[in-house]
Amino acid sequence: MRQPRWPGGCAHAKRRAMPAPILPLIEAAARWPERGALVGLDLGTKTIGVAVSDPDRRLATGVETIQRKAFKSDSARLLAICTERKVVGFVLGLPINMDGSEGPRAQSTRAFARNLAGLTDLPIGLWDERLSTAAVERELIGMDVSRARRAEVIDTHAAIFILQGALDRLATLRQSGR
Repeated sequence: MRQPRWPGGCAHAKRRAMPAPILPLIEAAARWPERGALVGLDLGTKTIGVAVSDPDRRLATGVETIQRKAFKSDSARLLAICTERKVVGFVLGLPINMDGSEGPRAQSTRAFARNLAGLTDLPIGLWDERLSTAAVERELIGMDVSRARRAEVIDTHAAIFILQGALDRLATLRQSGR
């Protein structure tokens, strides 16, 4: 049975005829409403870092780090966050290799996106996240954050980094009139 969709809310169902579109960021942005929060994800093998933007899409804020268990429980938590935060779309960090190729981590992210697309109507944008975790690690080290504390917050901070990069790119495109 299909759950109702309200403006800015998550619509999802167990079985759907048409999965949500999975597109490069710019193409996904064309399908999102003008306003509304986006959720950014940093998919790791053991955790999922989650960040959410404000409705005007200016600032990314960390929400939580989900300890990965099984796709069903992980996706249920993500969809609950979408509903709580009135999210209108996803930004998934796509870990592209430095040479531009896609390795096993990128394939895993695409598989996660396909599975998630079967549970939601919200368009999924893929954003190149090369070196996001390394950049966040350097920033946290520069702030003299302990190794133990870095391990606790790195995934959420990487999600913030990914989502903020995507928001900044979209803002630049809006300003240039594209």
